[in-house]
Amino acid sequence: MGRQTILGAGGIIGKELARILPEYTSDIRLVSRHPEKVNAGDTLFSADLNNAEQVAEAVTGSAVVYLTAGLPYRAKTWQQQWPRILENTIQACKKQGARLIFFDNIYSYGKTDGAITEQSPYHPSSKKGKVRLALARMLESAWNKGEIEGAIVRAADFYGPGAANGVFNMLVADKLKQKKKAQWLCNDLVRYSMTFTPDAARGTAMVGNTTGAMNQVWHLPTSAEEMNAASLIALCAETAGAPSRTMILKKWMLQLGGLFDPTVRELIELLYEYQYDYIFDSSKFEKQFDFKATPYREGIKRTLQDA
Repeated sequence: MGRQTILGAGGIIGKELARILPEYTSDIRLVSRHPEKVNAGDTLFSADLNNAEQVAEAVTGSAVVYLTAGLPYRAKTWQQQWPRILENTIQACKKQGARLIFFDNIYSYGKTDGAITEQSPYHPSSKKGKVRLALARMLESAWNKGEIEGAIVRAADFYGPGAANGVFNMLVADKLKQKKKAQWLCNDLVRYSMTFTPDAARGTAMVGNTTGAMNQVWHLPTSAEEMNAASLIALCAETAGAPSRTMILKKWMLQLGGLFDPTVRELIELLYEYQYDYIFDSSKFEKQFDFKATPYREGIKRTLQDA
């Protein structure tokens, strides 16, 4: 398939993706401010994705480009930088004739009644969700105009080995591993979905290397087991050999904490994901690619081994 380039290669998805890409190519380029090799044969390129010239140089010679970058969890930063980063990437891919696979989240959907599918309407109810919707529209416009080929891949909340910033890893797996009380946000009795990071990365690579997958949205493989957060926490406790004890962080507690912690403050606009059923449907992907998402029991076991 020729050179495949990961922009934002230092994050958990970028690293997991780099581990998988040797199945498709021997020419892998990792791009970030301070890139580090994942595979012995990786080539490294240091770049600021806000800089159009550096992005253009970074993707030179690429057949497939994956944009898996993460930005500081600040709405203002997202508003200022994400449109510029994506525009730089679109223009660079257009010049190279490269496919662009954009790794996205589900904020653009907002609160959804029932399962979230690729056909769910966009109703962002947060500042970050509005940014994500604008990015999706930018990429869809580019491929509808025939400027590039591309795809948007989306995942639910992360969990998995190395997913240090994932809510489940931080509030549940890490604490239970240390025999501490788990924590959860708002309500642990509503349905909750989460995507295992190795599945997310493998699904991203599969989309990037499938011609028929271009110019559409894909939900990455996520277990369809009907679990609420309390059940997931209990399963994690059982696997860790720890007591299943949970402290529920109520909205007012988070609002109070947000007065002192900017990350907590930024999370408050997205608490609907923890107050109502959050059911992520990836059946389109699983049927198309004949792929079975990792069951929660297995994924949690592998997560704890790394915690």
